[in-house]
Amino acid sequence: MAVIQPRTKSKSNFVPRWVMSPPTYEDVRAMLAEMEALDLPGSDGEPMENERERIQIDFSLDVLNQHWQNRDDFYAGGNMFIYFDLDQAQTIIQEINESLPRRTFRGPDLFVVLDVDGSYRRQKWVVWQEDGRFPNVIIELMSPSTRHIDLDEKKTLYERTFHTAEYFCFDYLNPDNAGSLIGWRLDVNARYQPIEPDERGWLWSEELQLWLGKWRGVRDRDDATWLRFYTADGELLLSKSEAAQQQAEAAQQQAEAAQQQAEAAQQQAEAAQQQAEAAQQQAEQEAAARQAAEEENARLRAELARLRGNTD
Repeated sequence: MAVIQPRTKSKSNFVPRWVMSPPTYEDVRAMLAEMEALDLPGSDGEPMENERERIQIDFSLDVLNQHWQNRDDFYAGGNMFIYFDLDQAQTIIQEINESLPRRTFRGPDLFVVLDVDGSYRRQKWVVWQEDGRFPNVIIELMSPSTRHIDLDEKKTLYERTFHTAEYFCFDYLNPDNAGSLIGWRLDVNARYQPIEPDERGWLWSEELQLWLGKWRGVRDRDDATWLRFYTADGELLLSKSEAAQQQAEAAQQQAEAAQQQAEAAQQQAEAAQQQAEAAQQQAEQEAAARQAAEEENARLRAELARLRGNTD
């Protein structure tokens, strides 16, 4: 049996330590059995660094799921463990069970996997249970305490181990600073190259076919600059609540327009009624005038006849 040799752990703890030389069928079966037998936690119970980070993650997932609500060929996750290697999985379990310092990679803040069964939710993303699928797009929310890791160790992991096509970083605590939104895309040599922003500072995602840009507004009573997604035409993607509010406002506008039309129709009906009544009055007046004229003519004829009789 080929021996699985542990590689010296890198300083980042992100590079898998297992190197096969080369594995036999029995080796692969044994490793897969060991992987499947692991009781993999979905969370370590540690809170996020900042409340705004949680809002941004939930908001972004809400927007993507709303935009692709009729699709089942993608999976968007956030603040979720990604298991990609046996050694990594075993180390995470050990750290959690023994309350050791958190040193091993858990998962990105946001990720999207395309062309997978997205009809059900996962508690964690286990690569060997997902046909070896890694994220197509990863977004990390940088802070002063994570900036170095996000731009160095994680970037290397996503480029050389995950081979994630696009990687974005957003400084959510300093969003208005220059360079707060940056991204990379794999080139033909499977190396990250910077994605050039447009004149708005937005970054185009070829994988998502969406723009990533900044938007100022209030989310969960927090007035801040947020990371948002836009269509190719620059239309802002809405969350479920925003879409519902937009629909409600459109329905209200339609109701108001219908009310205005009804009031206008009522006014027209009243005007027509007034015209009819005026016409009726005019007709009655004309009839009365004709009747009076006829009676006057009859009187005059009678008077004329009387005068002629007296003459004879």
